[in-house]
Amino acid sequence: MKKLQILGTGCPKCKKLAENTEAAAKELGIEYELVKVSEINEIMKFGVMMTPALAVDGEVKLVGKVPAPADIAAILE
Repeated sequence: MKKLQILGTGCPKCKKLAENTEAAAKELGIEYELVKVSEINEIMKFGVMMTPALAVDGEVKLVGKVPAPADIAAILE
């Protein structure tokens, strides 16, 4: 099971990234857990200075943008 973490304070872009990530994971048919990390101190532990960001299994894969579900699927595969 992949742990997908959305790093962001709950802004519209953060919500969109969560939606697109979930759509990508469902499209791929992978088992996943989607976790929203909104605490600034927790986000900073990832070394992320710009949100939204996506971490997969604790590793940051995307920062500061909201790609389409297809682009996120390529990262998750």
